Amino acid sequence: MSTATTGLLADPHARTVLATTATLGASCGLAGTLLVLRRRALLGDAAGHATLPGIVGAGALSLAVGGSGREPWVLVVGAVLGAVAGIAVVHWIRRATRLPADAAMAIALGSLFGLGTAMLSALQQVEGGHGAGLESLVTGDAATLVRADLWTTAAVAVACIALTSWLMDDLRALAFDEDFSRSVGRPAGWLDALVSAMAIANIVAGMRAVGLVLSVALLVIPAAAARPWCRTMGGMMVVAALLGAAGAVAGTLASAAVADAPTGPFIVLSCGGLLAASLAIAPRVRDARTGAAA
Repeated sequence: MSTATTGLLADPHARTVLATTATLGASCGLAGTLLVLRRRALLGDAAGHATLPGIVGAGALSLAVGGSGREPWVLVVGAVLGAVAGIAVVHWIRRATRLPADAAMAIALGSLFGLGTAMLSALQQVEGGHGAGLESLVTGDAATLVRADLWTTAAVAVACIALTSWLMDDLRALAFDEDFSRSVGRPAGWLDALVSAMAIANIVAGMRAVGLVLSVALLVIPAAAARPWCRTMGGMMVVAALLGAAGAVAGTLASAAVADAPTGPFIVLSCGGLLAASLAIAPRVRDARTGAAA
């Protein structure tokens, strides 16, 4: 371990940031597995982009009643409402237009993020609006993380682990054969809502660390990297969580070594590196196991 890394780990605040991003990476890897297997990666993207107008609207309301526009509970409520609205818009577009799911999600995420950007620009023209600093939530600012963020992220991770462990059979049936899940009386609609809720919880938990946009990548990339190695959903969840945590730690340490470097992009780049390595190595390992020519 280098001297710089040792010095970083000696700083209590740096340890908090590292623990928070690692926990977030693990939680996103676990929850993202369900999105990938359900072929709903774009749904998480739509929810992530839709949080921006929700947050800006909540911040504007807070300023209007004399607040700072950046109270944590206000932003969380705004982010959750925005994400739920984003998913509702996706379902409404599908019902109203009969467009395929990917088209509906692309329309929703682009439109809602554009709305949020316009609202943010308008808010910055209002007295006190620029000082709210809401633009930092788009790309994240891990340096501002505090111990409360660690506990929040840990609570989301524990909830995801508990729910997936409890409902593993039902979630597996939903992921691989939704028609069968419905035919045997399993609550597919509620389970689908649960998958969306876990994605939203991780996006909201990660908005300060990696930002609203990049948190979606953290949901999808570790799960995609784990897919070539696993034959079961439970195994894929475990591997995705480990890869998400590893990518988050590597990205956090890498960003700390570069002056004024944002942590979120480094985390996503690290996870992307793990994905590239997984796609390159996994076929050779499978060939070696089966005795086929590499």
